[in-house]
Amino acid sequence: QVQLVESGGGLVQAGGSLRLSCATSGLMFGSYFMGWFRQAPGKERDFVAAIGWSGDSTSYADSVKGRFTISRDIAKNTVYLQMNSLKPEDTAVYYCAAVRGRGKVSLPKEGYEYVYWGQGTQVTVSS
Repeated sequence: QVQLVESGGGLVQAGGSLRLSCATSGLMFGSYFMGWFRQAPGKERDFVAAIGWSGDSTSYADSVKGRFTISRDIAKNTVYLQMNSLKPEDTAVYYCAAVRGRGKVSLPKEGYEYVYWGQGTQVTVSS
């Protein structure tokens, strides 16, 4: 049974930092591309970042470039999202997602391209 469990969310002031973690089990972690998405109240789910098998390939939404960093630890089957210089507009529920990377030529940025999802973790940034 595949499980993705996010943690690390919370309440932080604007300009602060948080690191989200997504621990995976039940899948061959090294074979999967991993992504982070977020959904604010009343809005659609948006792509945040994605990372390839080894971590050498990454992709970011324009809104978080230069502030967020995605990484993965193969030994721990975990993907991270380091979020710096947080803004109130970053407030959302953050989800991690996984999809087998084989056969894909680029990192997926659409939610429908991912197969497995976590339950989400709330990030609230106060002004």
